Amino acid sequence: MVEGFDTVVVGAGAAGAVIAARMTERGDRQVLLLEAGPDYATPESLPQDLRDGTRNSLVAHDWGYTHSPNARQVRFPMPRGKVVGGSSAVNTCIGLRGVPSDYDEWAARGLAPWSWAQCLPAFKRLETDLDRRDEWHGTDGPVPLRRHTPDELVPWQAAFLEAAAAIGMPRCDDTNHPEAKGYGPHAMNKIDGERMSAARCYLTPEVRRRANLTLRARTLVRRVVFRQRRAVGVEVESASGRVYTIAAKRVVLCAGALATPGVLLRSGVGPRAELDRLGVAVVSEVGAVARRLLDHPGAAFFLWPKKGVCDLLHPLIQTTLRLRSKDGEHENDLQLQAGSAVLMPTMNLPLVSIMCQVGKPAGYGLIRYPSADVRARPEIRSRLLDHPTDRARALEALEIGRAMAETPVMRDLARVVWPPPGVLASERFSRWIWAFCDSGYHPCGTVPMGADDDPDAATDAYGRVRGTEGLLVADASLMPTVPTANTHLPTLMIGERFGEWLRDGVV
Repeated sequence: MVEGFDTVVVGAGAAGAVIAARMTERGDRQVLLLEAGPDYATPESLPQDLRDGTRNSLVAHDWGYTHSPNARQVRFPMPRGKVVGGSSAVNTCIGLRGVPSDYDEWAARGLAPWSWAQCLPAFKRLETDLDRRDEWHGTDGPVPLRRHTPDELVPWQAAFLEAAAAIGMPRCDDTNHPEAKGYGPHAMNKIDGERMSAARCYLTPEVRRRANLTLRARTLVRRVVFRQRRAVGVEVESASGRVYTIAAKRVVLCAGALATPGVLLRSGVGPRAELDRLGVAVVSEVGAVARRLLDHPGAAFFLWPKKGVCDLLHPLIQTTLRLRSKDGEHENDLQLQAGSAVLMPTMNLPLVSIMCQVGKPAGYGLIRYPSADVRARPEIRSRLLDHPTDRARALEALEIGRAMAETPVMRDLARVVWPPPGVLASERFSRWIWAFCDSGYHPCGTVPMGADDDPDAATDAYGRVRGTEGLLVADASLMPTVPTANTHLPTLMIGERFGEWLRDGVV
């Protein structure tokens, strides 16, 4: 082995960057932060695709994953950021926390540290809310959040809010208030159109100058190295192809919900049948690794806009409508958004859309790794809307969207072109949604935490992987259920919690 660190953090994304920054606030914590993608150390060095917070970066800094939304569909891209900052450096900049029941649900599963009351301080600590000054919001955190003002809304986004009001929805000016519901501007982590990623906000020049933090980019982690069942380092591959092992007293996996379970399997931690299939010697038999993939099913219909309504340079999303489904057990288990254009990895279309997201899906998917080769891309079978309850809720959401599209303010701007209006207004609409749905790009739950007696858990409440020592998981993989919100802020919150615990010796 070479070198030696107190802690190696694998993955510099929305959790790993936060953990490294918080841990190294104490000078006696020696941290190595590893990232497979490139590093841009200053805002001035950021490429335009990472700087532009008005749309996702889908190609230049991407892992190239694809997924099958369900068995009825062809494969679609599953964008994931391959860069310091991870997916926080390429996403849509939506800054939603979710609702208190998202986290109280975790606590009710035997995960007492994850109640809303215990997560709220971390949500406040991570943010500077530029619009709100009250007991629910932070004022001096690394991540700035703000909402577009009425004069900043592009025509389709402004019309979306007017249409929601026209069909009787309640107004919501603060989507991160614990009792928030209804329509209003999104809280977003972009300032003057520029994305405020975890890398930009946490790995500042001041943090990078700390003597106890080492950041190594373009370094691919092949596996965790064990001595018996204790993690003692990681085997990595540099950009030049050199393979070597780095010694560590503790390893923290923050590679994301699609990559963290792969690292575990390649290291000998996972279901025995999968390890045998991959030809990897068993270190710890943990049946819950990579067994279940949670995500938000998304669906949309598309409209042809009048001249001047759609501009491919408009911000993709600025507004939202969040509400509870008719028979839902959770607040805000449905979310609708207006899309100002249709932006895809290979082409952009001058269409507008009304999109929905099912916030608490009943179904779940599967992630499978074809081999133990570190470059083998996972086979992602999302199984979106396969569950009839999820299809019913997607239909309910888009029926609300259809009612909005028929209000005078939206009809004056655009008309439905896909699906054909005859499908949109018929019983065939539900089948069409199933056949044309996609991911909300919020994968999580692939290494779920749970109570000690929970057979469906891979870690305890503090991310400690079962049957091992010195190995933690600390990213969206841990989520035992998917929050109703986009998962960016919840993942930053997870990073804050673990950064605090590791800094202060709680774990």
